[in-house]
Amino acid sequence: MGFPELGSLEHWLAALLLLLYAVSILGNTLILFIIKEEQSLHQPMYYFLSLLSVTDLGVSFSTLPTVLASMCFHAPETAFDACLAQMFFIHFFSWTESGILLAMSFDRYVAICNPLRYSSVLTDARVALMGISIIIRSFCMVFPLPFLLKRLPFCKVNVLIHSYCLHPDMIRLPCGDTTINSMYGLFIVISAFGVDSVLILLSYVLILRSVLAIASKEERLKTLNTCVSHICAVLIFYVPMVSVSMVHRFGKHAPEYVHKFMSLVYLFVPPMLNPIIYSIKTKEIRKRLHKMFFVPKL
Repeated sequence: MGFPELGSLEHWLAALLLLLYAVSILGNTLILFIIKEEQSLHQPMYYFLSLLSVTDLGVSFSTLPTVLASMCFHAPETAFDACLAQMFFIHFFSWTESGILLAMSFDRYVAICNPLRYSSVLTDARVALMGISIIIRSFCMVFPLPFLLKRLPFCKVNVLIHSYCLHPDMIRLPCGDTTINSMYGLFIVISAFGVDSVLILLSYVLILRSVLAIASKEERLKTLNTCVSHICAVLIFYVPMVSVSMVHRFGKHAPEYVHKFMSLVYLFVPPMLNPIIYSIKTKEIRKRLHKMFFVPKL
């Protein structure tokens, strides 16, 4: 549906979304390029950041086709199988991002609480294994969703309120019983996002306990400063995600524009802000960007 209630302002919203896409794609591509080219960034923390940028690009490219079609070219229809595929990729990359944020919190925990063993615990092989495990977990969780939907009859007017296909939006459409779909969706939200967020919180409790044991206030602040980027990434991912889930499940009588706005924040803001946050807060990336765009005059 897009935002027909906005009338002529919908063009401005389309322009804003295209700008967000451009910032997200350019920013995450730059992060990947800098980490690949800068030898000093070939460390576990930046490998995880590379994976985060890949998932952010995946989310952006997953929503792009139908957003462009509905809001820029006024072609608001999509094939059912294409919609299922888009739903799979949006949720797959979202689940993957949650797992990567958990891995990054483990990286910060080892770096701060057990720094002498950092290089022996987070070897390249372990980092690769963690990345593969996160991808396999996300795939196994999301893989049943399209098949659970495809088994149901669709006999009404099939209108989605968003400009892309999300599982909570699609399970409103079938004529058959969607209890299994709803229960499975809730199960994977709790078992993935719920468990990940609790473990991230636990890692920061342990980090904070370790930091408070440091005698010097300057050293405490310096140590905590290494976690700021990751804390921001966690907040801008989990807060909108939890809000979207709560609005869909418990705010069924809320106006449609509330659902639409929350999903836009959830899918567009993290991919755009993550590269900006890490570019500002990571000295090595900031220095490389400065070299790339501000070449000193001869």
